[in-house]
Amino acid sequence: MLIEPDEDVAIRRVTEHLKTSHRDGHAPEEIEAAIATAYASFEALPIRTYVPVLVERQARRILSEHSG
Repeated sequence: MLIEPDEDVAIRRVTEHLKTSHRDGHAPEEIEAAIATAYASFEALPIRTYVPVLVERQARRILSEHSG
């Protein structure tokens, strides 16, 4: 699937935000992997408006599962 430019920017912002907020507990590669996993789970959604928010929430969930 081709990523729309606005969605791409939003996902990059989510990535940077999570890298900043989780830098003490997770390596940048782990955060990127969580985001990639989360993003892949929403790939088939036809309406893309809320995908970045959903990706951030799911990535946070993934990261919290791996920290505890």
